[in-house]
Amino acid sequence: MNLSKSRYCSALQCPKILWMAKNMPDQFDDSTVDTYWLDIGNTIGDIARRYFGDFIEVPYAEKKAKMIKETKRLLDKGTPVICEASFAFEGKFCSVDILCVFDGYVDIVEAKSSLYDNDSKADDIDEIYLHDMAYQYFVLTGCGLTVRNVSLLALNRQYTRQGELDIQKLFTLTDCTDTVKAMQADIPGRLLDIEKVIMSEDEPDEVIGSRCDSPYECSYKGWCWRNLPEDNIFNIGWRMKKSDKDSAYQAGIISFEDVLNSDIKLDDKGKQRRQIETALYDLHPHVNKPAIKEFLDDLHYPVYHFDFETFMPPIPPWDGIGPYAMIPFQYSLHIQHEDGSVTHKGFLGEEGTDPRRAIAEQICKDIPVDACVLAWHMPFEKTQLKGLAKIFPDLAEHLYEIVDNMKDLIDPFKYGDYYCKAMGGSSSLKSVLPALFPDDPELSYDNLELVQHGGDAMQAYATLHEKPPEEAEKMRNALIEYCSLDTLAMVKILDKLRELVE
Repeated sequence: MNLSKSRYCSALQCPKILWMAKNMPDQFDDSTVDTYWLDIGNTIGDIARRYFGDFIEVPYAEKKAKMIKETKRLLDKGTPVICEASFAFEGKFCSVDILCVFDGYVDIVEAKSSLYDNDSKADDIDEIYLHDMAYQYFVLTGCGLTVRNVSLLALNRQYTRQGELDIQKLFTLTDCTDTVKAMQADIPGRLLDIEKVIMSEDEPDEVIGSRCDSPYECSYKGWCWRNLPEDNIFNIGWRMKKSDKDSAYQAGIISFEDVLNSDIKLDDKGKQRRQIETALYDLHPHVNKPAIKEFLDDLHYPVYHFDFETFMPPIPPWDGIGPYAMIPFQYSLHIQHEDGSVTHKGFLGEEGTDPRRAIAEQICKDIPVDACVLAWHMPFEKTQLKGLAKIFPDLAEHLYEIVDNMKDLIDPFKYGDYYCKAMGGSSSLKSVLPALFPDDPELSYDNLELVQHGGDAMQAYATLHEKPPEEAEKMRNALIEYCSLDTLAMVKILDKLRELVE
């Protein structure tokens, strides 16, 4: 079957993935591949190899036989730590991230970029990782090796950097041996099922649903979902459970019309029903004027429209933070006055330096303690402000005043006081803005050149220090333009709400 451990894990999510790769590779959607997080995984893997001291890596080769041969040579030589040690058993191939070699047995160590605790057990490990390790155990024992331990080496959630990076504390090692051994009995049957699907001449009839996005978004999802109506069960928003959507689909309840004609229980606040009926009957926007007016009356001018951008470096670059700590590096601030005039302020940290002190000081300069501050989904902004207050006690009082005076512009949309068809069951800014201003190019994220969403911003800033000066300057301007659009959008949306009640 030419089966690798990654292909095996893909087949556990859905065996049709491998059938599509073999028979319809042109349907592969490369937009589902997040190269940024792939690069992070590779970076973590490279650092993890140093956990056990000196090592020798088996070089990658297109011809896997070459990697297998080199692995055998290193084993025969008695190499204590081999990275990417490669084996094949009955057409099943795998490379082990870290193989620790002892006299008569080996230990398998799988390195991942996920976060776990020092006291994590096998039961806490993501199931897909356990399947990954179980497959490696199957192949290596099939090759005649005695495997003593199988462990997951992952980033340690409890680690905080102080001084030089401590590799031993940065990672945590979780023993999964007993669980992996217990999984062996099911592998031969799974392999037979996978082989039947791969070798089938006809396209497999696999059930679609939440499995198409778990644990990873399937790159062939577009093909399998192509015949769904635009308004289908999976597009119902307002936190409808994925399991409920799956059950409904499997019962033949697919379109919005099917939903209304069924006995499915919709949310008690009526938002899901409103989404369905608005789309199905092309209803005018729902506007609860008294509730919106009550929200607006709680604001006072000038209104400070505020938005943070953060990034999460997997390897903590500065003291006092741990892996994937959320670090604010940028904010945008549109100040809207009662006469309708608007001024803009903002901050973007210097690449390669810890931006937290500078951003905290600038916030205190730009936002008065008694300001009316608006955010979109304010728990995020509040969390960042509280984090800054915690590490900078001299600024804490001012920052907490801002937190206490913050309002959330998402509320009229989140609570269903305004809803229109184009929102598609979502109250996110990226849904509300184009729904309210569908033909305004100034307010379109799609018209931004380099940074169009938060993930782009995170990646751009994280790699800014690696770019040549001219490219870095261009990216800085793109970051400013993106973050500024977030708060300009809030200004426009607030104006629209006032128009609706007037």
